[in-house]
Amino acid sequence: MIDSDGGPRVLLGHGTQNDFVVLPDPDGSVWPEARLDSDLVRRLCDRRAGLGGDGVLRVVPSRLVPDAPAVLGEALGQCEWFMDHRNADGSHAEMCGNGIRLFLHVLLAEGLLDRSAAEAGVLVGTRGGPRRVGARPEGGYWVDMGPARPLGPSAAQIAGRSFPGVGVSMGNPHLVCLTDVEIDTLDLSVLPGVDAAMFPDGVNVEVVNVLAAEDAPAGACAHVRLRVYERGVGETRSCGTGACAAASAALAAGGRTAGTVAVDVPGGRLSVEFDGATTVLSGPAVVVATGVLTSEWLAG
Repeated sequence: MIDSDGGPRVLLGHGTQNDFVVLPDPDGSVWPEARLDSDLVRRLCDRRAGLGGDGVLRVVPSRLVPDAPAVLGEALGQCEWFMDHRNADGSHAEMCGNGIRLFLHVLLAEGLLDRSAAEAGVLVGTRGGPRRVGARPEGGYWVDMGPARPLGPSAAQIAGRSFPGVGVSMGNPHLVCLTDVEIDTLDLSVLPGVDAAMFPDGVNVEVVNVLAAEDAPAGACAHVRLRVYERGVGETRSCGTGACAAASAALAAGGRTAGTVAVDVPGGRLSVEFDGATTVLSGPAVVVATGVLTSEWLAG
């Protein structure tokens, strides 16, 4: 989509302050794979020389994404839209719970999806597989994140200390460390040390305080606070898949397999609901600004 001055349109938005540069590309001609390379993604996400963001979301039809058939399989025909998600370092990412809520919000804002379809829920393609996402009539968005799959015990090394944890897959890998150490005192300015043999492609690391269940918000059976170091990004204000992984680990530690967990992140609050089979993440999404990239910047 090109504005009148010739520059490609961009949007900036976030879900609980996990922020993204969003690139509308409804016919696949503006941001083909050859153009949207890792260097350009890094430039877009640069908070001083670019637009700034934890990642890039390209809004493109699934049929125009070369690797979509491999990751979506038989669901390819049901996924009209594909969330082509890149981390801030330029690498591809499988799935993002905050990003996919923003993705649906952008489909609505751009007139690419009508409200009734969004409220009914639609399948969106991701490199973690198809995900059903929907708009709530009262505001906010939900996404069926699929099951939380345990990967086994491990540990993270943070500032010379070992924090035992459990690996959890939400379509992307997580290492959740439940701890009594106040998470605000921990240094997440550098990548925590992890078991490279267990996580050969890297891992998101969550440090989590489990709060008193009796103080949980209405409708929740558990309440946690987390901080996260996202692979390919660094510490972020929120992580949707991380919230799901952390909620799963907290429920398991309490002997539960189902329930609703309130998850407080630096950027706000998310709700994670487990029914024993799948995981539903709910939270807000907002578009902050729209504009165009200048030829001067693109040529740089």
